[in-house]
Amino acid sequence: MSACVPTRATDSHQNRTKRAPQPHSPPPSPPRRFRIAGADVSASIAVFLIALPLSLGIALATGAPLQAGLVAAAAGGLVAGRLGGCPLQVSGPAAGLTVVTADLIHRYGWRTTCAVTVLAGLAQLALGCLRVARTALAVSPAIVHGMLAGIGVTIAIAQLHIVLGGTPQSSVLANLRALPAQLADVHPADVAMSVLTLALLLLWPRVPGRLGQLMRKIPAALVAVAGATLTASLTGLSLAKVDLPSWSSHALAGLPEGPALGIAAAVLTTTLVCSVQSLLGAVAVDKLVAGQPGLSARVGRSNLNRELLGQGAANIVSGTLGGLPVAGVAVRSSANVQAGAVSRNSTMLHGVLVVVAALLMVPVLELIPLASLAALVMAVGIQMVSLNHIRTVTRHREVLVYAVTTLGVVFLGVLEGVLLGVTVAVAVALNRLAHTRITHDEKEGVHHVHVRGQLTFLAVPRLSRTLHLVPQGTHVVVELDGSFMDHAAYESLQDWQNSHTARGGTAELTGRRMGVRDTGPDRTGFEAVLADTATGATSGTTTEAPARTTADAPTGGQTTSTICRCHPWTPWRNHQCDHRRSTPAGGHPADPTDHPTDRPAPGTAEPNSTGTAKPSGPGTGTHPGAGPNPGADTGTHPGTAGPSNPGTETPTNTGTPRPGTGTGPGTAGSQLARGISAFQRDTAPLVRGELARLAREGQRPSQLFLTCADSRLVTSMITSSGPGDLFVVRNVGNLVPPPGEESGDDSVAAAIEYAVDVLRVRSITVCGHSGCGAMQALLNSEPGGARTPLKRWLRHGVPSLERMADDGRPWARLAGRAPADAVEQLCLTNVVQQLEHLRGHESVARALREGALELHGMYFHVGEAQAYLLTEADEGGLFDGVGVADMSA
Repeated sequence: MSACVPTRATDSHQNRTKRAPQPHSPPPSPPRRFRIAGADVSASIAVFLIALPLSLGIALATGAPLQAGLVAAAAGGLVAGRLGGCPLQVSGPAAGLTVVTADLIHRYGWRTTCAVTVLAGLAQLALGCLRVARTALAVSPAIVHGMLAGIGVTIAIAQLHIVLGGTPQSSVLANLRALPAQLADVHPADVAMSVLTLALLLLWPRVPGRLGQLMRKIPAALVAVAGATLTASLTGLSLAKVDLPSWSSHALAGLPEGPALGIAAAVLTTTLVCSVQSLLGAVAVDKLVAGQPGLSARVGRSNLNRELLGQGAANIVSGTLGGLPVAGVAVRSSANVQAGAVSRNSTMLHGVLVVVAALLMVPVLELIPLASLAALVMAVGIQMVSLNHIRTVTRHREVLVYAVTTLGVVFLGVLEGVLLGVTVAVAVALNRLAHTRITHDEKEGVHHVHVRGQLTFLAVPRLSRTLHLVPQGTHVVVELDGSFMDHAAYESLQDWQNSHTARGGTAELTGRRMGVRDTGPDRTGFEAVLADTATGATSGTTTEAPARTTADAPTGGQTTSTICRCHPWTPWRNHQCDHRRSTPAGGHPADPTDHPTDRPAPGTAEPNSTGTAKPSGPGTGTHPGAGPNPGADTGTHPGTAGPSNPGTETPTNTGTPRPGTGTGPGTAGSQLARGISAFQRDTAPLVRGELARLAREGQRPSQLFLTCADSRLVTSMITSSGPGDLFVVRNVGNLVPPPGEESGDDSVAAAIEYAVDVLRVRSITVCGHSGCGAMQALLNSEPGGARTPLKRWLRHGVPSLERMADDGRPWARLAGRAPADAVEQLCLTNVVQQLEHLRGHESVARALREGALELHGMYFHVGEAQAYLLTEADEGGLFDGVGVADMSA
C-alpha cells in the first residue's frame, strides 16, 4: 500500500491538471449560450407583481407623475440589476426616498428634481470609484433605523389624507393641523376602498392550511390592489383613479433651477439616503442568501463598491428619463430570494416586465383607485417603524439616538434629522467614555473595588476617594471592567498600591481577559497589569512583552526568552501565558517551529495575589507536535527546566516521563486544578444561567460535529459555538466506520443514530485538519506486524488511502492552491470518503431522503488558522476558504 502512495504524491502536476483542472485555470471551453434559469423567471414574475403597485403608489405619495415610478422601477431592474454588486437585490423607487423627493418637487419642481437625481447618481459613481462603500456602514444602526422610522411616520400621515378622500399638505405639521378638518369631510367611497385594501393586505398572508400556502404564492400587495380595483369597477363607485398621460408628454430632466446651496444640499441628501439604504439592503440580502447553503455557493457575497456604482448608474438613467430616485428595496429583494432566484437575471427580467406593463397595460392600470394605492403606501410607512428595531436599540441603550433622529426627520427633514442624530450619538459616546462607575464592597474580609467604564483623569478623584476608604493592612481586589486607562489614572492606582502594600496590605488587579503575565524582574504583577491596561491590552489588543535575558539566572547560565502569550483568540476569560523554549548555555537553539501552548509551562512562575512570584512546581511543559500518535499530538516541551533539572533538554514525542524531568501526575494535577479554579472564578458566573436553562430544558444541538481527537482542534473556538450548540464526536482521524459487517464501530454509529433520531440535528459536519497523525500513520503503515488497537482502528481509513491512489478518480482539492504534500492530500480525501461512509448509515440515509438533514465537509489548516468548507459535491470535492463575515449593520 505504501509503495503506491508516494508515486501518486510525486506525480507530475501537469498530468494531474489534465484530469482535475484547478479552479483558477479552467480549460478552454466553447462560448456559452445565454440561458435563463426557470427559477429566475418565476422569481421575476413574483417581484414584478409586487413592484408594479408599489411603484405607482410611491410616485403618488411624492406628487410626481405616476409614470416616474415605472421609469424608476425599470431603470433599477435593468441598470442596477446588470451593473450592481449584489446580484439578488432588486432596486427601484423606495419608500425611504418618498419624503426627500416630495420635498424636492414642492421646492424646485419636477424637472429640477430629475436633475438632482442625475447629480446624485454621479456622486454615487464617484463614491464607488473611491471605494468608500463600507464607510457608509459605519453609521450607527440607531440613526439609520430612526431615519427610516421618521420617513415612515411622515409617509403614513400624508397618505392618511388621500385614504380619507383629501389631499396631503407639504409638511407633517401642516398635515396634522389639517387632519381634524379632513376627518369632518370624509369621502365614504375612498375610505371603503382603503379599508378593503388594508384588510386584504393584513388577512391574505394569514390564511391557514394548505390553501393558505397556495394563496401566499400571490403577493398580498397585488391581491389588495386588484381586489379594490375589481370592486370599484363592479360597483361603479365615483373615485379618483390612476391617470397615466401619454408617454409623448412625459417630462424629462432639465437644468437645475434654484439656489446653488439648496441644490447641493438636495444632492447630498438624496445621495446619502439612496446609498445607505442600498448598501444596508445588500448586507441584508447577503444574510438571506447565507441561510441557503446551496444558493450562497452559487451567488457569493456582495461587492458593495460595485453595488454603489450600479446604483449611481441607475439613478443617472432614471433621472435623465424622468424617473424617481432609485435605491435597493428590502421588500422586493426579500421576495426575490424567497421566490428562488439564483442570479441577477431575475432582477433584470422584472425590469423588462415593468417596461412591457408601462407600454401595453395602461388601460388596466388606469382602473386602479388612488385611495387603494395610498392605503398600500401608508401600510408600508407604518411597517417602517419596526418594533424589532426599537427593541434592539433599547437593548443597546441607544433609544435616545433613535428617538431624536426619528423626531428630527419628522419635524425638520431627512438631512436635518440625520445630522441631529449623529450629534446625539457622538454626545452619548463621549458621555459613556467619561462616565465611570466605581463601587466598593467587602466579602469575607476581602475588599472589592469594581471600576466599570473607561478610567480617565475625570474619574481619578472618585477613584482616589474610594481607594482610601479601604482599611490598612487588608487584601484588596481591584477589578477594571473597561478597556482604557489614561496616565493620570495609572499613576493614581500605582501610588495607592505602593502606599497600601507599604502598610502591610496586599493588592490584586483583575479585569477582562486578564491572564498570567510576565512581570519582569523589577515590577510586580500589579504593575504589569496596570501597564497592560494603560496600553489597551485588556480590551483584547495583542501585546507582546520584549524578550528578557537573565544571564545570572539560577539555571546555571541558562538564557531564557520569556514572552507574553495572552492573545485575544479565546472567548473565555483568564487564559494564561506560556514561555518560549530555553536555550542551554552552549547548547543548540530550540526548534523554531515549536508552537506555544495556551497554558503556563510547569516549572515557570505565576504571580499570586500580592504580585510576587511563586513556583508552580517542577516539570516540563507540553507542546503540540507532529508525533506518530494521531489525535493526541502532544510531546514534552524541551528546555523548560524545573528546579530539579536545570538547563537540561528532554527529547520530544515521548509518552513516558524520564527521570529528572519532573513530568508526572503532580504537575498535571496542579495544572488541572488551576484551570478548574480559573473556570469557577471567572467563567462559571457568566455561564451559570445558560447552563441552568440547558439543564432544565435538555440539550437541543443544531448539528453533529465529527472531528479528530487532536488537541489543537478546539471545536467551540473554530465554530464560535457555545454550550448546547454542537453534539461533538471525536476520534483518531475523524473516521466514520461503515455500518454493518465486521468493520462497524458501535460507539460512532450509536452517536450518529442518537444525534439524528433522538436529538434531530439538522446537519452533520465531518472535519479534518492539517498535520493529522492518523493520516501520517496510514501513509507510513506497512503490511503485517502486530495488530495493535491503533492499527485496528485505522483500518477504517484504508478506503481513503485507496481512493487517493485510484487514478480513475479526481483528487479532492483546495481552492486557490494545490495541497502541500501527500499528507494534506490524504486529509482532504479522507473527509470526502468519510462523508460517503456517513451516507451509508440507515438513520442518515433516511433523514437525507426526507430533506431533514444536510451533510458538510470541512478542513481546518492548523498553522494558518484557516477553515475550508466542501463547496462542490463532485466526486473529488473542492474545499473553499471561509472569509471574515460582514458584521456591519
